[in-house]
Amino acid sequence: MVDIRKFYQACEPNRALKVENPEDNKYYIDFSSVRGGEIILEMKENITLFSDDRSCALFTGHIGCGKSTELFRLKKDLEEEGFHVVYFESSENLELTDVDIIDVMLAITQQVSQSLAQLKVEEPKTLNRLLRGVAKILQTEIELSAEGEIPGIGKVVASTEGKVAAEVNVPLVGKINASNQEGFSLVASGIGKITAKAKNDSGLRAKLNQHLGPQKTELLKAINEEMLEPAIAKLKQQGKKGLVVIVDNLDRLDNRPKPFGTPQQEYLFVDQGEYLNKLGCHLVYTMPLALKFSNEYGNLLQRFDDDPKVLPMVQVKLQDGTDCEDGINLLRQMVLARALPDLNENQRSEKIGEVFDHPDSLYRLCRVSGGHVRDLLRLLKTWIQKGRNLPLLRATLESVIRDRRNEMTMPISDDEWELLRQVKQRKKVSGGDGYQILIRSRLVFEYRANGELWFDVNPILAEAQELQP
Repeated sequence: MVDIRKFYQACEPNRALKVENPEDNKYYIDFSSVRGGEIILEMKENITLFSDDRSCALFTGHIGCGKSTELFRLKKDLEEEGFHVVYFESSENLELTDVDIIDVMLAITQQVSQSLAQLKVEEPKTLNRLLRGVAKILQTEIELSAEGEIPGIGKVVASTEGKVAAEVNVPLVGKINASNQEGFSLVASGIGKITAKAKNDSGLRAKLNQHLGPQKTELLKAINEEMLEPAIAKLKQQGKKGLVVIVDNLDRLDNRPKPFGTPQQEYLFVDQGEYLNKLGCHLVYTMPLALKFSNEYGNLLQRFDDDPKVLPMVQVKLQDGTDCEDGINLLRQMVLARALPDLNENQRSEKIGEVFDHPDSLYRLCRVSGGHVRDLLRLLKTWIQKGRNLPLLRATLESVIRDRRNEMTMPISDDEWELLRQVKQRKKVSGGDGYQILIRSRLVFEYRANGELWFDVNPILAEAQELQP
């Protein structure tokens, strides 16, 4: 018997599956056959077969299409190949409405140093000096209401003016020897404190970037020569093949203009792309999908060695408009795995009547999702919540779909409706802000198969009256 509470909890749309976790692995479905190819395998082999100690890959797709889950799969595969992999969500370290290249470089440095805290390395003198300068800004700019301890800097107390003064000036980066095991751990704790404060203080972020911005070439060199290269050498002595850093959630980067007018996404990935690309290890960044439709996309391609890898929607329709049975079947298996994780595919299919009033109801859910995994789970979770009992009824699903369609149509302008009609007819999009808005808002989805690329309107929206002939 299906436990409706566990089924509901398993449908959390915002949780990426960590496939190295046996419980999560029960839910994982490989959609590569209906997503245009083995994208994760290509990314893995670019690192394992075709690169030495460094490479840089951009990974993009609609927010919620399953990129994080696939990156956890990449992490697992690379670790099995003998690589040390550092994965982190940039949204935990950065304020994504206001990001500078310095913020990204410091976040990567902090995450790598934290992950490799036990390695014995020589004292990174230049990095030490640069971070001491940052520490001085921290000491003079942050107002504290009480005495506190800043890792890597020392004890600080609030002055009468509300500023801070260091009672103990401990180096941010220490030398590793037999009696001192704090080198990378001090980097991690010190930068971690700085980036945490900077994330929540726009004035401090500005100060840090004003200080380190003119020195970013020197900072990059110090990170490479004093941290990444020695770390990779030590990892290889331990039998590892190299270091891979996966920076997730940069695809969520806000696109508001920087003070000098350049949209933030273009600034980071185009104007500052060479710095993202030149860190001395294997790197994978998630990138906003809208950049593929930017007028600066050609310049972006010049900054990186390889074209961005795109994770498209799971195919629910073919380019001629007929249903893609293979894609819908895999989505059905994804849903049934959430309800019956301990059964195999055949056993789940035999018990579909315990979960849904009719197989067609599940087919309808998968088709109307457009192959967007998070949207499917969100619809399913709402269906369970409204239905309250199993099996789930088709009438309740139709109510959920109508509510979602009404939410989607309210903010759409007349000009955007016209663009949507063009997409529905032509299966294409072009550059320009209008199409970027449609893609960013998940009103239009991208599909790939057999080397072909096409776009279509989100199936929920495609049923709106405004798009009918």
